[in-house]
Amino acid sequence: MPLAFAPEGSLVRIIDIMAGRGLTRRLIEMGLVPGSVIKVVKTMGPGPIVIEVKGTRLALGHGVSMKILVELVEGRI
Repeated sequence: MPLAFAPEGSLVRIIDIMAGRGLTRRLIEMGLVPGSVIKVVKTMGPGPIVIEVKGTRLALGHGVSMKILVELVEGRI
């Protein structure tokens, strides 16, 4: 499922990034690599999503979060 649809408070594992080379490289530089586990801190409907990666919070736009495919690691925490 796209990261944009992940429930608030959940832990998800990145499966794939379906973006162009430039955006994919930028996301990898921010620590968003396939296999890594991230926490969904806050979702804002069709707006941005706040995630936590290795102790750092990042805000991603809706369009970007639709290009990151994830799977749930566990339910809400």
